[in-house]
Amino acid sequence: MSDNSNNQGRAYEYICLITLHKEISSIRKAEIKINSAYNAAEHAWKSMSDEFKELLTQSAKAAVSTILDMEPMIIENSDDILTLHIQTDSEGKEGDVRDIVIARKDVKWEIGLSLKHNHFAVKHSRLAKSLDFGKKWFGIACSETYWNDIKPIFDYLSQQKAQNKNWNELPSKDETVYVPLLRAFIDELNRSNKIDSSVPKKMVEYLLGEFDFYKVISIDSKRLTRIQSYNLHGQLNHSSKTIKPQIHIPIACLPTRIVNLEFKPNSTNTIELYMDGGWQFSFRIHNASTKVETSLKFDIQIVGMPTTIISIDCKWY
Repeated sequence: MSDNSNNQGRAYEYICLITLHKEISSIRKAEIKINSAYNAAEHAWKSMSDEFKELLTQSAKAAVSTILDMEPMIIENSDDILTLHIQTDSEGKEGDVRDIVIARKDVKWEIGLSLKHNHFAVKHSRLAKSLDFGKKWFGIACSETYWNDIKPIFDYLSQQKAQNKNWNELPSKDETVYVPLLRAFIDELNRSNKIDSSVPKKMVEYLLGEFDFYKVISIDSKRLTRIQSYNLHGQLNHSSKTIKPQIHIPIACLPTRIVNLEFKPNSTNTIELYMDGGWQFSFRIHNASTKVETSLKFDIQIVGMPTTIISIDCKWY
């Protein structure tokens, strides 16, 4: 992600937090927790143009009322103080994709929002010479076969890096790097799946994080904010003591088996994973910098989702 995109994303986190706090404070006690992530988001917000600030503000306002309709625990008027905070990067790396967390400590309740500005990517995980993706993603250490398969690929990249080469100087990076690395990834994923039938479930939990959340996506060109519910463990959409949700969010079933895993047709850098229940992901491998590095990054996208992942488009007015 470019510095400009990163700053825009942080600015979006800031205005969503401020807009939520303003709306909630008109109904009940609420406070924002100040931390390093908040300071970074505020700094990014202040660096934006007035025109762009207005655009992000409209996007945030469009989403708030729908979130409150789905989560009456937010607006229940009680004596406890509701808190909002932006998560730090270190928290996100520990299996939590939520950017904003809304919580009520006294009743042990919280929900989270994952905010996206004009993009839909899930995670940007890496493959590297000594990075055990199997252990990290679904708790099964990569096999000796996998390490043997990827060794010549990363040895080659180490040699090119030592020569200070750029990626575009490699004569056939697709055939030399991308294709064999993705084949090794596919083979290892299939091996692990034979060992443990819960790999599909664990894969989705890794890609989407350990906690249920709402994904809030600002789509500027269409002047709408899309809200998607990822209620995988039943943590969302709870009634309060006095109010039921105005919008019902079902629990989405996690996958139990891999249906198909192969290269995308006519592609040398993208594979597609199809699982039962409607779960579909694409994994595009790419170099994240101009200079050759000894690791590569995945751009992971959700291609298909279960019908129980509710998507609501909130138009800007």
